[in-house]
Amino acid sequence: MADHQETPDLRSYVALGDSFTEGLDDPGPDGVYAGWADRLAGLLAERRPPGEFRYANLAVRGRLLDQIVAEQVPRVRLIGPDLVTLAAGGNDILRPGSDPDAVAERFEAAVHDLLESAGTVLICTGFDTRDTPVLKHLRGRIATYNGHLRAIADRNGCAVADLWSLRAMHDRLAWSEDRLHLSPEGHQRVALLAARALGVPVEQDPDAPWPHRRVPSPAEQRRENLQWARGYLLPWVGRRLRGESSGDHVEAKRPELLPL
Repeated sequence: MADHQETPDLRSYVALGDSFTEGLDDPGPDGVYAGWADRLAGLLAERRPPGEFRYANLAVRGRLLDQIVAEQVPRVRLIGPDLVTLAAGGNDILRPGSDPDAVAERFEAAVHDLLESAGTVLICTGFDTRDTPVLKHLRGRIATYNGHLRAIADRNGCAVADLWSLRAMHDRLAWSEDRLHLSPEGHQRVALLAARALGVPVEQDPDAPWPHRRVPSPAEQRRENLQWARGYLLPWVGRRLRGESSGDHVEAKRPELLPL
């Protein structure tokens, strides 16, 4: 990973990606999803005079890597921000028969484009799915993709928010009911991790222990898993089989670089 000992002077930030970066399941006070990128922007804005820090979030739920490259990356060329975060390819990797090597090649091409227009690029790896029913069977594919992402960061001098190594994400409190998107506190942990990756000091530890909670019995876990599969997993799989996306007809929530 690139060495980021000195805190970069960041005055503008553009976030690219899918539902993870759009901020699903972290509702803001205005009813629009917030998420880790909005929270990171807030941490960065605190380091600048009021109104001086500007932020855009182009992420849209359900987007595949090629859609992000076609729809979002060109906007970065026009804006020329100090910072870009790129969390992409996860939806591709989850699709049957996907090739993490090929996805990584396209990801690196996008990084090259971004580095021509942005001062700093931060890459997010994928989460470890070892504790998630069904998705745990894709763990090897995700790990392979993550290995490529770290190598891409090394080759191109990018910062890395290594979500795979964030142990706090193995707790159910980090996730919303659908187990596919983060809870508000999960998004906050990722924002803290990303800030640290940029060399920005934060007071809280993203991997701090969670509050104690009762561990469900094996029977309760099985019942919860069945309810989750019926309520969330099967509809999610069905959309993919039909070629549908949760992001159909959804537009970026913050398409312009505006003061935060």
